[in-house]
Amino acid sequence: MSDDKRNKTTVDIYGQPYTIVGTESASHMRLVASMVDEKMREISMKNPYLDTSKLAVLTAVNTIHEYIKLKDELDQLQLELKREKD
Repeated sequence: MSDDKRNKTTVDIYGQPYTIVGTESASHMRLVASMVDEKMREISMKNPYLDTSKLAVLTAVNTIHEYIKLKDELDQLQLELKREKD
C-alpha cells in the first residue's frame, strides 16, 4: 500500500466527523461512510436506547453478516458456473 496514492477525506458518520485515509477514491470513501451512517441510523431507529458504542458494534455485526451471506452466494454462483464450463 505504500506505493499506492493515498487519498484523505473527512466524512460524517452518525453526527461525528472522521478523517479517512485510503487508496480508494474520495467518492468511494464517502459512499462507504454514507452506508455506515445509514445502517447505524436504521439500527438506532429500531433500538433507540443503544449507546453509540453498542450501536457501532451492532452495525459491524450486521454488516459482516450481510457480507458473509453475499460471499456465500457468490461462491455458490462461481461453483455453478465452473460446473457448467466442465
